Amino acid sequence: MRVIQIAGQEIRLGEFKEIKINIAKLPSQTLIDTPLYVSRGIEDGPVLALMAGMHGDEINGLEIVRRILDGGLHQPKRGTLVCMPIINVYGFLNFSRDVPDGKDVNRSFPGSKNGSLASRVAYHVMRDVIPFIDYGIDFHTGGAMRANYPQVRAVLKDQLNSELANAFHAPFTLDAPFRPNSLRKEASKKGKKVIVYEGGESLRFDQTAIEEGIAGTLRLMHHLNMIDWAPDPKEENRIIWSSTWVRAKHAGLFHSNVQCGQLINKGEWVGTITDPFGLFKEKVVAPEKAYVIGLNNIPVVNAGDALMHLGMDNLCKLETPSQPD
Repeated sequence: MRVIQIAGQEIRLGEFKEIKINIAKLPSQTLIDTPLYVSRGIEDGPVLALMAGMHGDEINGLEIVRRILDGGLHQPKRGTLVCMPIINVYGFLNFSRDVPDGKDVNRSFPGSKNGSLASRVAYHVMRDVIPFIDYGIDFHTGGAMRANYPQVRAVLKDQLNSELANAFHAPFTLDAPFRPNSLRKEASKKGKKVIVYEGGESLRFDQTAIEEGIAGTLRLMHHLNMIDWAPDPKEENRIIWSSTWVRAKHAGLFHSNVQCGQLINKGEWVGTITDPFGLFKEKVVAPEKAYVIGLNNIPVVNAGDALMHLGMDNLCKLETPSQPD
């Protein structure tokens, strides 16, 4: 039997523990703790971490992990599940992506015990959790009022990463390189396989993204032989090998003609930018045949703002794009 230790505490077969990692204090001297909920099955097996709330305003991931805990889905038959609903407690309390020093926790790994606040949060995750897991799912959403259609991001040239992404079976899987100083990249240096799930937008529950996140997590647990059943996918998994952004050419009000997840054709009219006074109107057309994997939901835009994120799979590249009427 493998000895499982998380944050300095041993978890025995069949045991559930709540562990609190002290990060720092608020100026009021109130302690800030990051809670972990660790469930070990009655048989040995892999250790999977569900990590959410890296960005405090991305609450869909938090809700995914919460529902897994609330529904008793956190108790595997084999192996160990580590649930971290809120990594960035500071950001969560302040409805913010970042911590009070303005830094992004997911660009602060591997962190430092005596560094910035973001760096300290990253340090505790890398010290107290990552060394003791085998696999992880890092839950995120779109930011700045941009919604992401449910998608997994992973380095697909890595066979094990590809297997994990395929097992999760989100509607879209993006071939995504590591970002500097991210959790995913630093965990990989320690031999840990972490995939990213993106769904919905910040500060707003997206029921489709939440349900896809829960179902995908269960499918991954089933693939790892931690549980005996998982729901079948509702959508085909499309592998996105390349993507591009459609950006506003002019400032104004953006009116979208498309929905997240939709397949659009090259040259298709996908939206309109107007001025507030009824004097200006410009069509926005699709540059490629692609799927809308991310969509801006805020009407007021400046020149250069991202309007939508388009993803292309092999079928999009091979098919002859249709032309607009």
